[in-house]
Amino acid sequence: MDLFSDLWLGANTAFVPMNLAYCFIGCLLGTAIGVLPGLGPTATIAMLLPITFGLPPESSLIMLAGIFYGAQYGGSTTAILINLPGESSSVVTAIDGYQMARNGRAGAALSTAALGSFFAGSVATVLLAVAAPPLAAIALKFGPAEYFSLMILGLVASVALASGSLLKAVAMILLGLLLGCIGTDVESGSPRYVFGIPELYDGLNFVAVSMGIFGICEIMRNLEDEHERSVGVKRVTGLMLTKADFKRIIAPVLRGTALGSVLGVLPGGGAMLASFASYAVEKRMSPNRSEFGKGAIEGVAAPESANNAGAQTSFIPMLTLGIPGNPVMALMVGAMIIQGITPGPNVISDEPAMFWGMIVSMWVGNLMLVILNLPLIGLWVRMLTIPYHVLFPGIIAFCCIGAYSINNSVFDVFVMTGFAIVGFALSKLRFEPAPLLLGFILGPMLEENLRRAMLIGQGDPTIFVRSPLSLALLIVAVLVLALVLSPSISRKREEAFTE
Repeated sequence: MDLFSDLWLGANTAFVPMNLAYCFIGCLLGTAIGVLPGLGPTATIAMLLPITFGLPPESSLIMLAGIFYGAQYGGSTTAILINLPGESSSVVTAIDGYQMARNGRAGAALSTAALGSFFAGSVATVLLAVAAPPLAAIALKFGPAEYFSLMILGLVASVALASGSLLKAVAMILLGLLLGCIGTDVESGSPRYVFGIPELYDGLNFVAVSMGIFGICEIMRNLEDEHERSVGVKRVTGLMLTKADFKRIIAPVLRGTALGSVLGVLPGGGAMLASFASYAVEKRMSPNRSEFGKGAIEGVAAPESANNAGAQTSFIPMLTLGIPGNPVMALMVGAMIIQGITPGPNVISDEPAMFWGMIVSMWVGNLMLVILNLPLIGLWVRMLTIPYHVLFPGIIAFCCIGAYSINNSVFDVFVMTGFAIVGFALSKLRFEPAPLLLGFILGPMLEENLRRAMLIGQGDPTIFVRSPLSLALLIVAVLVLALVLSPSISRKREEAFTE
């Protein structure tokens, strides 16, 4: 009965007209961002963080969540229509989706993607509602030593966010930790790494850093290599699936949903991994395997279900433990901090209306996305013809206004610009910025719990291994690091980065 009463509380929050409006705005923006290749939900959420500063916590997080899972829907549109995935998790969808479009079945492919995504997203949200409270209850037993070990595990797991060199991923984490130290020390009150700049006494602004390293940097990269987009399908018809189509997609959707729900919890590209894995499973299990690569409807149903299920369940570690599993979840943690909410297991008990309102809004958002993705296909097709060089001036102006508006400080605009240049340079040097952002967010919490634990243990470092829970987390962290260091995994990381 507790679950039903919690969901009722969430419904009372999610169905407030203002929250419904922000859910719709998030879904609409997310779909549009997914349709336009090159921007992505990470850059978009980073740009929109300043707007959320003046919103109620429930409204801001509902909107940002809508952008994230909305982009998973929208990414399939470009994958199917022009063979250019709007999202990395839609790469596999392009294989058979584009072939279906070339065969005159673009409408059936888009309907399959939308319906599979709706079902998977709805089921995964049920899992989120059921799994989150028990996990949070366990996490409430954590003390400073356990939290420190959990942060270490989160930082080690964040290595999975970066492709390529393990050494470079670790370097990014360390740089993020160092940036998190800038500002006034909480314990002693003395300034650290401020170099006499008064604006740095409160530390670097998370919004300015994230907007620079993801938002502006992404624009610079897109301008450097802008592709001309030609839409082969000008008009989409035949959105209704036949009875034979429904029979063919039921099993792939169920399998993709199950696989995506499990893999989405993993740190790193859980949704992307789920879409690749589900496609491989279907290619092996389908009785129509000879059609794969030539327009098999199963090749659209399975990966689209998997990546949307993975997107929803990726909220589980972020909401229950305060540990972001991917860059978007790191930005969500930042949005919570901006609103004065401490991420972690206390969110469920301290902010129940926000927590359960977010979960219920995901069901509402998934329904909205089906409505947006099918009737508005014509609009999305026209959007694909907009050249990127026409869009970017407005985006940059929006970013500058947003960075300035947080503290009414020009310094934050300079910080954003500086980190845009740093992010662009890092991409050229084949460093990925996502672990840097996670280190920047988790660093202050890691330091705080380290110092608390050492005070409790009177300077004895064995406090971190005396607690069975803390010891178990540290062992898992070592095992994850050993797994990442294994030759086969290292080789795949390098191959994924060079592709």
